[in-house]
Amino acid sequence: MQAEKPSQDSGEPPSAGALTALKHFSSAGRGYWHNVPDADWNDWRWQLKHRITTVEQLQKFFPTLTPEELAGAQLANHKLALGITPYFFNLIDPADEHCPIRRQVIPRIEETETASWEMSDPCGEDSHSPVPGLVHRYPDRVLFLVTDRCASYCRYCTRSRLVSNASGYDFHPEFDKQIAYIAAHPEIRDVLLSGGDPLLLSDEKLENLLSRLRAISHVEFLRLGTRIPVFLPQRITPELCAMLKQFHPLFISIHSNHPRELTTEVRDALGRLADAGIPLGNQTVLLKHVNDDADVMKAHLQKLLMCRVRPYYIYQCDLIAGSAHLRASVRKGIEIMEKLRGHTTGYAVPTYVIDAPGGGGKVPVSPEYVLSHNADRVVIRNFEGKIFEYPEAADGRPCGRPPERIEESQLV
Repeated sequence: MQAEKPSQDSGEPPSAGALTALKHFSSAGRGYWHNVPDADWNDWRWQLKHRITTVEQLQKFFPTLTPEELAGAQLANHKLALGITPYFFNLIDPADEHCPIRRQVIPRIEETETASWEMSDPCGEDSHSPVPGLVHRYPDRVLFLVTDRCASYCRYCTRSRLVSNASGYDFHPEFDKQIAYIAAHPEIRDVLLSGGDPLLLSDEKLENLLSRLRAISHVEFLRLGTRIPVFLPQRITPELCAMLKQFHPLFISIHSNHPRELTTEVRDALGRLADAGIPLGNQTVLLKHVNDDADVMKAHLQKLLMCRVRPYYIYQCDLIAGSAHLRASVRKGIEIMEKLRGHTTGYAVPTYVIDAPGGGGKVPVSPEYVLSHNADRVVIRNFEGKIFEYPEAADGRPCGRPPERIEESQLV
């Protein structure tokens, strides 16, 4: 499936036709696996078993590797494992070195280049882990890491120290200790299961884990953070959805970065989750030559809504070691937000955040809409750049005498 794509290198704005094509839903197709029986192709375990995980496989299926990609693939398993499901591999454009799907999952030699300000644990998770596999950074919620495996591996992964164990982190979650800590801390009302990817657990293992968490009286709701619906939509079976439905309120945050990732297979998988009553949000990472274009980002966010997914966050790429070639500037992120607010429906406008390096948590970043603020008034601008004043008093009472009569036209 190769739809018309906007160029993010030419400096020219994407054409209207290219953006329309990005919002079109197409199947990922079968590609090299066109002879595989339907029963196998649609089996998520078959997809996992047949992932591209070695440089030899990558060269076989992808003879147009650049020298930078080949060198990166040869070294990949020393930092973060190479892994691409056959399904997701079919979205890569072999003729486009800057294909936004290609840049996310095919290693490059630039991953070995580390700047002095980059870190192996940019979000400071290890320093906020009271027991192995549990991060308690915010007062009322915890991050529960359940596995170090993913269906495919994002080259900008903020947990590349842990995920896939390529770097020897040797992660072993201890569910009993993690659950005991949550049970002993009544301030914890929100548990986010992540990893790795929690949907790689079997239905039975995931059900057992969710049941144990739901049995803790002060845990009000549960969340899953997953990229499985995008990397491996075959995993979202009716049986999985029926099992998850038992644990409401349960929320799922998916991770999609580009509109081409939202295929008919992904749309249908997300529909099954939504039909099970699960609220869906999306987290996008701002990435250079992937989605650092306001029109591409807008098309992506609008397409997410068409999949019944609410855009939740745009993340500034964390300062993970070896990610500089994928990191767009904060200035570009603010520029994109400026071109979203007021230019598309509010449901399609996520919060742009920086996860403060070293464990400071998420900090919202946005264009300056408040120009000045004193005891009498707030001066604001709108998305068109027009200036408005909003009168204000510290005690909430009007600042001056109201007019004797308000004409209806003044209220329009």
